[in-house]
Formats: sequence, C-alpha cells, structure tokens
Amino acid sequence: MATIETDIAPRRPVFLRGFRWVVTHRSIALGGFLIGIIVLAAIFAPLIAPADPYVQDLLATMEPPSWAHPFGTDDNGRDILARVIYGARISLIEVVLSVGLAVAVGVPLGILSGMSGRYVDQAIMWAMDILFAFPGIVLAILIVSVLGTSLVNLLIAIAIFSVPVYARLSRNLTLGLKSMDYVEAAISLGVSRRRIMTHYILRNAIGPIIVQSTLTAGTVILSAASLSFLGLGAQPPLPEWGAMMSDGRNYLGLNIWMSLFPGLAIMITVLGFNILGDGLRDLLDPRK
Repeated sequence: MATIETDIAPRRPVFLRGFRWVVTHRSIALGGFLIGIIVLAAIFAPLIAPADPYVQDLLATMEPPSWAHPFGTDDNGRDILARVIYGARISLIEVVLSVGLAVAVGVPLGILSGMSGRYVDQAIMWAMDILFAFPGIVLAILIVSVLGTSLVNLLIAIAIFSVPVYARLSRNLTLGLKSMDYVEAAISLGVSRRRIMTHYILRNAIGPIIVQSTLTAGTVILSAASLSFLGLGAQPPLPEWGAMMSDGRNYLGLNIWMSLFPGLAIMITVLGFNILGDGLRDLLDPRK
C-alpha cells in the first residue's frame, strides 16, 4: 500500500514562536516591557513599596541611598522609592483619564466633521484651530488658573488641549474611508449615517487612533509632570513625580536623589510609551 507524503511542516513550540514574534516586533516588546514594569509597580505598590509613602521620619531626612532606603529619603524623611512606586499609580491615572477624555470628545467630533457638509466641517475645524493656536502647556496653565489648582482640573486641561489631535486625525481618516467602495455602497443602500459612522468609519479607524493614544500618553506624562512641577497639578502630600521633582529642586546641592529618581521614572515611562507607539504604528501599517 503506497504511503501519502505531506509537506506540512511540524508546528514550532510555543516559546519559539513567541521568541520569533519578540524578535520581529522588538519595539512592541521593549515598549510593552517598560510599561509593564510601571503597571505592575502601580498594581502591587502596597506589596513592593518598602515603606508608607506618606509617613514622615524627621530623624532621617535627606538621607542618601542605603539598604534601608534604596532611593534615599526626602526633606520630610519619607522614603523616595515608596513615593516613586506609588507615583506610578497617579501617572497611569493621568494617562487613562486624560487620553480617554480626549478620545471620547475628539474622535466623534472628527468623524462628524468628516461626514458632514461644508459649514459643519468648517465650524468644527475652526474651533480645533483655535485650540491649536495656543501652545499646549500654555493653554493648560490658563485652564488650570481658571478652574483652580487640583489634579482633576489638571487632567481636564490636558484633555482639552489633546482633543484637536484626535479630531484632526479622525477627520482625515473619515475623509479617506468615506470614499471607499463599501461605504459608498452602504450609503446607496440607505444605511443610516449613525451606523456608517460607527460600523464602517470608526471600526476601520481604530488602529491609527490606538497608535496616537499610545504616543499621546507620553505627552500627557510630561505635561502633567511639568504642571505639577510648577505647582499647578497634584498638591502635597500626593507622590506625583513632577511634584516630587519640584520639592527636590531646592536641595539639588545637598540631595540630588529627591529629583533624580522621579525624573528617571518619568523618562522610563515616556520612553516606554513612545517605543510602544512606534511599534504599534509599524504593526498596524497596512502598507507593510
């Protein structure tokens, strides 16, 4: 009886396929690793923090790094490592709320602008141009000055100056997608505009929006830290990284650790989001 030979190659082990994927998508792997460290630190902060970030020890102020305090202590004797770890929670909350609010407002406006007639489109884009006319950090300072100094108002300010980014992006995507054959066919069949905007436009635009959200996250971290550094964001005793750097600026000649370690945390987080965004952009690019 003749045997039947097949050309089906044996399936590679899972770890080999995972290793190949990591090598192929190095940016996603590295960015995801850096962000994963920050996320895990935020989730398990009570378990890994060496001390309570709010407890003061006035007999152990301005200490350099040691076994008892790996990142040293600040001017109130609080453990800097514990405050950096708990600060990850605040930074991630800033990213989720600010980016989420900007997407929730900017994307519908952009899709509506791209699907509407001339006058509605111009009105929405003119409003976005007015917001774009102000430098983001200056507009945020203005908004916080009007609303009052608090972390919530800081997040609202960052979201407002991020809205035009998503409005313009979604509008450009809508203008390109609405000329596709399947969208024109849906229009000719009498599909409602709302369904076209949600099922045909938004679903196909979600990839670039996710990439932009990842890239915007780094900007949010920097903006929030900058405003908190100026005293316009998180207020003491919250362990926000920008506010921690502001506390340490008066002691740079005596204790550089107060500003160094929060600054490194900001750098790693922003770098992780930027690398992850670049990797997602390459992965989701239909031309590749």
